[in-house]
Amino acid sequence: MPPEALLGVAGLPGLTAFLGVTKVVKLQAGEVVFVSAASGAVGSAACQIAKAAGATVIGSAGGAEKCAFLREIGVDQVVDYKVEKNLAAALAAAAPQGIDAYFDNVGGVHLDAALQSAKPFARFALCGMISQYNQIEGTAIQHMRLVVTKRLRLQGFIVSDDFDMMPQFVDLMAGWVASGAVKIHQTVEHGIENAPAAFLKLFSGGNIGKMLVRVST
Repeated sequence: MPPEALLGVAGLPGLTAFLGVTKVVKLQAGEVVFVSAASGAVGSAACQIAKAAGATVIGSAGGAEKCAFLREIGVDQVVDYKVEKNLAAALAAAAPQGIDAYFDNVGGVHLDAALQSAKPFARFALCGMISQYNQIEGTAIQHMRLVVTKRLRLQGFIVSDDFDMMPQFVDLMAGWVASGAVKIHQTVEHGIENAPAAFLKLFSGGNIGKMLVRVST
């Protein structure tokens, strides 16, 4: 693997995705998983790890370029949330039998849509809520009652709780990259002076894969 992979798919973003898919929701072959912010560093890793596990993957991203990237990495169904006026309806069309698991990077309307499409006893890995971070008042979740009626399990998690799994994970990821099961994609800005702008792009969806700043050649 290239050294910069240790900042992306073989680093904390990849480990976060691995934990959410394998430890939190315990995804099984043949199941259907929905991943939001699927073209980002964590989301794209989660999609590919889920595919390696034999799952059907539905990914949400914003814009034609990001959706094309998801298809390139093997995502089965792609939802462009910037085009779809009704995200819940779009997800229901992509998963007519419902979803077994949800990997949440976004919160808000994505979480609400996932609640509506969840099968009974579905599992949710709550990784991030990026749609809510800069809001004074968060988006109200309209369908939380479904957590009870569908007997859903929602679990938040933080990667630092499982740093001890990093060596095992890196060995697995190296094998996936070598076999082509996981593809590495990065958005690279050049120059330390562009670091603040690169950081802000994370909140506006200005990256595909891991956002990196190259400070020298």
